[in-house]
Amino acid sequence: MILLGIDPGTRVSGYGVVRYSGNRLSHIEHGAIRTNPKDTFVQRMEQLQQGLSQVIEQNRPVCACLEQVFLSRNPQSALKLGHARGVLMITCRQLGVEVFELSALQVKQSVTGYGKAPKDQVSRMVKVLLNLEAEPRPEDAADALAGAIALSQHMAHQQAVGVRQRVTS
Repeated sequence: MILLGIDPGTRVSGYGVVRYSGNRLSHIEHGAIRTNPKDTFVQRMEQLQQGLSQVIEQNRPVCACLEQVFLSRNPQSALKLGHARGVLMITCRQLGVEVFELSALQVKQSVTGYGKAPKDQVSRMVKVLLNLEAEPRPEDAADALAGAIALSQHMAHQQAVGVRQRVTS
């Protein structure tokens, strides 16, 4: 089963694609969808949609983990991030990808064992868990791969207890 992790952003959205088979994970690809900061906000949202569509069409994931929005001190930034998440979520659904949401705390807990782990620790653990030669770059892609890993663990847990429950709120 192919899983997609997405670390949403308005300027850079990281993505990570893994194959989940039994209890094994293997890396397929990772990267970032970058928008042009000189373009209008609407154009940048369209760039996110187009970039994610390409990733999905190339890899054909079954499920995606979309990181939940965090509380922000700047309401305008939080609103814009919410718009980006919506675009990414709808793009997944339109292309037949089931969407699950996990908080950053859940993802970090799942990958490092500590929900408040710093980004560099998450990146190192992603490298180890996926047997990569180097830590994934950019950081947004490492976070997205961590989301895909956390989703695989969530799915394994649900399968073990015989329940298929959405993570979404």
